[in-house]
Amino acid sequence: MPSRVFIIRSCDQRTMGFMTNDATQYTWTAFYSEFADRLLDFKEDRQALISAVQSVFRDIGIKLPKLEVDGVPTDIDPFTVIGLFNKGITRANRKKIVAELASKLRIVAPEPDDFLGVPLLNNLNATFYAFSDNPKRGAGDIDRLWDVFKTALAYSDDPNATSRAAFSAAYDSVLHQPGLKWKITQGLFWVRPFTFLNLDSRNRWFLEQPGTMSTNVVQTLKPLKEAPESSVYLSLCNEVREELRSGKYEYQNFPELSAKAWKVSTEVNEQKKAKEKAAQEQALGDADVDTVSYWLYAPGTDASQWDAFYSRGIMAIGWPKLGDLSLFENKEDIRLRLQEIYGDESSYKNSAHATWQFSREIKPGDVVFAKRGSTEIVGRGVVKGDYSFDSGAGEYPHIRDVEWKERGAWHTRDQLVRKTLTEITDYPDLISELESLVGTAEEQIDEVEERQVEYPEYSKEDFLDEVYMDDDAYDTLTGVLVSKKNLILQGAPGVGKTFIAKRLAYSNMGLKDVSRVQMVQFHQSYSYEDFIEGYRPSGAGFELEKGAFYTFCKRAQDDEENDYFFVIDEINRGNISRIFGELLMLIESDKRGPNNKLQLLYSGEKFYVPRNVYIIGMMNTADRSLAMLDYAMRRRFAFFDLKPAFDSAGFKAYRRGLNNEKFDALVRTVERLNIDISEDDSLGDGFCIGHSYFTGMEPNDVAEAKLAAIVNYEIVPMLKEYWFDDSQKAREWADRLRDSIR
Repeated sequence: MPSRVFIIRSCDQRTMGFMTNDATQYTWTAFYSEFADRLLDFKEDRQALISAVQSVFRDIGIKLPKLEVDGVPTDIDPFTVIGLFNKGITRANRKKIVAELASKLRIVAPEPDDFLGVPLLNNLNATFYAFSDNPKRGAGDIDRLWDVFKTALAYSDDPNATSRAAFSAAYDSVLHQPGLKWKITQGLFWVRPFTFLNLDSRNRWFLEQPGTMSTNVVQTLKPLKEAPESSVYLSLCNEVREELRSGKYEYQNFPELSAKAWKVSTEVNEQKKAKEKAAQEQALGDADVDTVSYWLYAPGTDASQWDAFYSRGIMAIGWPKLGDLSLFENKEDIRLRLQEIYGDESSYKNSAHATWQFSREIKPGDVVFAKRGSTEIVGRGVVKGDYSFDSGAGEYPHIRDVEWKERGAWHTRDQLVRKTLTEITDYPDLISELESLVGTAEEQIDEVEERQVEYPEYSKEDFLDEVYMDDDAYDTLTGVLVSKKNLILQGAPGVGKTFIAKRLAYSNMGLKDVSRVQMVQFHQSYSYEDFIEGYRPSGAGFELEKGAFYTFCKRAQDDEENDYFFVIDEINRGNISRIFGELLMLIESDKRGPNNKLQLLYSGEKFYVPRNVYIIGMMNTADRSLAMLDYAMRRRFAFFDLKPAFDSAGFKAYRRGLNNEKFDALVRTVERLNIDISEDDSLGDGFCIGHSYFTGMEPNDVAEAKLAAIVNYEIVPMLKEYWFDDSQKAREWADRLRDSIR
């Protein structure tokens, strides 16, 4: 990078005076403001900026995010550069990028100790410009972003009629550029956090909450479906700033407001998780990971209430005589009450299910498709509020707030179910069809950004706390996965293969980001068409549809700086050569990336497996009905043996915590049983009984009946299979296991 003379501007000086007095917080504001000043010097030399960005990522050993359809852009805007360290990445990587940029650009301000209130981009929509293959991208889009950036700094540093007019013109000129929407307010907040109000989805939600801001602000903000024009936006900035200066709130400036919005929304999410734990156990079985659910909904008979519900920003259902649904303890109570009210000619199972889901299982962030009849979609929205009961609302007293984002009339290819409310989360093909009906792919990505989830952090230490494995074994396992990219966890029943596979992925990501983990299960009928692509029957004949692995790889290609994990359960149950087809070569670690493309069988598309995709397979070594994997597959995968962990430090601590003599006696008997299995020439280590059969118990939960159920219904049937030709031995061990808990 050529040598430069930098000018330190007056970074937001009008409003710096009412920063928080706590010097240990909001340390990012001065750094971000000076970083913006430094970037302005590159306005006429963007190639130097691109080179500097490339060198930053190269020097810290992190892959440069995908910034253009072919990788590195030929042009770049300043907001996208700042977004490189303000997106869904680990805190450690974020600080590495900040430190290297500070060094390269010679920033004087201290590097941030915190990022309180800093809004993040979605990794799949992290540039402020559309890629060059987007037909909506204009020739001057990036130039206009630089103009907004330059005039924003000038207006913030010297607010007057001239600088305001220049900023307003530049801001209004980019509002309708593809993929930008509310994101422009995030970028402005980054560069001058005390002048420009961040209006991302979290802040908008918070500002609309009762008591957060004046009625006038809420009335201005609530009807907005996209970032407002400059006159409205600047008025909002000024009005909110003046309210904050009044001292009525604990937050006194925009960074503090944004941090409070994050804190409150996080607390709400945590409360929802605790209250709806069962509904949260979708994402590979982890209750602490929030997910988006999708629903089909009928706004009244034949959508008779659609216009009214749309204008009010709600969804509502009938059954007014039930009263407040939150007072019912379970679904069965609702069903019985319906029979009392309306007679017992019907079971009312569907009605009870719908009312229970409406009041208990739908959650803020879920997507709702409003329908008319069985073939027409009339709207699409995002749930914004909890269930409420309004006794004065007539026939539709059960209500949830919804931000209806699309309204129209779209006809579906196939018939939809006619029920009032139906969850369709588990039907990705239907969701994809409905999404494509009501909006472009680009708009769908923006919706994902609106619903961005804060995933819990997950470290090596978290893994070792949950998995009965020692430190050295974990390091070996991780090292093999990273170097080979394809790993098979093999072991007997109950050694925790599925449990370990998920947590291995999480610990390598540093987050429980379920959007980057996908699980499938192979079976004898699983095919290339399911995995990669193939023709499927449709109303018009046959259509080419993409399979699970193809779709997963495409997502990973668009997010190359983050790792993705594809988990295959029972990998040896499928016909591997038939399922993988030509991809058997492409999954090899040295055949990854765009330089190694092969033509797909049906579409003829040139396809590659991204370098950031890792495959974790699981194989049950005790299933004698399955053939072993062929050599071609074995050559492409590393194999890691998982053994029963009864003697691990973690399991021993768990066992001591239960403090139960019968449990201890049963475990000792199983350990002796495993020795016998290992020494049996027809069996061996791969048939041992795993520790997972005995995990997940609490001290007051270890009853003889529960232990007996494990023995009689899980372990004994396996022993009968193991020694099918020696029934006497199977009976002897069954008796010994039963005796140990009497």
